[in-house]
Amino acid sequence: MADANLDQLVAALEARLGRLEARLAALGDTLERMAPDLDAAKRGIQAWVTDYVSLRLQQLVPETCEHPERDAATAIVEGPVLPGTRIRCTEEVIHRLGRIPIPFVRQLVLQKVAETARAQNVALVDVTFFERAATF
Repeated sequence: MADANLDQLVAALEARLGRLEARLAALGDTLERMAPDLDAAKRGIQAWVTDYVSLRLQQLVPETCEHPERDAATAIVEGPVLPGTRIRCTEEVIHRLGRIPIPFVRQLVLQKVAETARAQNVALVDVTFFERAATF
């Protein structure tokens, strides 16, 4: 009978272990469903920042600014530069950068425009290029 009792104890232990494994598997599935998708969160934040910057640029920067007419060659030689770079730009671009109220966002836009201008070998950043390059 000792063997019969031992067999019953082993069977009961195996049944308990089987139930424990099933509960652990269910818990693991629950944890996997609850885990955040960091890539999706990052893409969501990037999309939000892009939309926000675009919206604020459209709201805060007038479509046209009054500036005296100059030829392109004079503007390239004498024109202002993007802050912290050697990239020439128009006065209207400087004005639009100054209208971005949040310094952190202004710096992000400035870096993005400067990187795009360097990559495309643009001699003078005008408003059209600025608006196109300022989007993320």
